[in-house]
Amino acid sequence: MTKLELDKYRIVLQSKLIDLTDGSRDRGVLAVESAADEMDQTRSGQERDMAVGICNRDAKLLSDLRSALNRIDMDTFGICVDCDSEVSGKRLAAVPWAESCIVCQQAADTTASRPWSMSEVSFENAA
Repeated sequence: MTKLELDKYRIVLQSKLIDLTDGSRDRGVLAVESAADEMDQTRSGQERDMAVGICNRDAKLLSDLRSALNRIDMDTFGICVDCDSEVSGKRLAAVPWAESCIVCQQAADTTASRPWSMSEVSFENAA
């Protein structure tokens, strides 16, 4: 990857990082409020759960962005962390913080979507 391409990705990643850390996101919905009405309590709980999910997603993205910027500094950006093959330009254009090639990412997604695998099951204690 050329220095010009790396600089372009660095700018994109830094811009996204600034967007996430600029403090404009409303965390007020996380506050616990008591409500007399059961429907209001339910609605508040759902809003809080959604806000927590958004915070968790943002924290993961923040970590991914910092990791991608670190890979640029270490000259490993665009190289799959799992198989050391090149991450395609199309993939990086869509997800500049991607650390895995599409094949390895699909394998990881498939594994993560399984609740358990046969290799994790112990038949020794079954009786």
